[in-house]
Amino acid sequence: MTTPRLILRTWREEDLEPFAELNADERATQYLLHRLTRAQSDELVARIGAHFERTGFGLWAVEAPGVAPFIGAVGLVVPGFSAAFTPCVEIGWRLAPAFWGRGFASEAARAALAFGFEKAGLEEILSFTVPANQRSQAVMQRLGMTRSAAEDFDHPLVPAGHPLLRHVLYRMSKAAWLASTSAAGN
Repeated sequence: MTTPRLILRTWREEDLEPFAELNADERATQYLLHRLTRAQSDELVARIGAHFERTGFGLWAVEAPGVAPFIGAVGLVVPGFSAAFTPCVEIGWRLAPAFWGRGFASEAARAALAFGFEKAGLEEILSFTVPANQRSQAVMQRLGMTRSAAEDFDHPLVPAGHPLLRHVLYRMSKAAWLASTSAAGN
């Protein structure tokens, strides 16, 4: 998939090293339970490939032509845990801090939403993060996703008492997506 400034594509061997650096970066993983080793990061890419094979979508490697051959990953994932809102499809992003603040996450996420609603036939896409992650919440809001504080939840894979336990939940329906793209076209 392409956007005005980005390419969302399948993973390449040369993406493994910069993705491992991203997954070990203190700023990029600030709101995640763990930073990943190189082996864990490579294993994650293998799981991403298997997810694509199972569902037809997943986390795409993101390239910014003329800027960098790999800036991170953005896409759609079926979470592997049970909660009040699962089963579902989540949209997520992880970009290297050097590429923050340029609108790349929002631009790539819009392409992923378009794929989910227009090609994969999804009826709803969710996103979630910890309350302190204001950057990701700002992306969710720019995308037109909506939050209901009543749906905030304790993430079942985070240990009780951990500072990252509580999460906020955002939603976007296919109808809301189509309305927003229709309004943007006018």
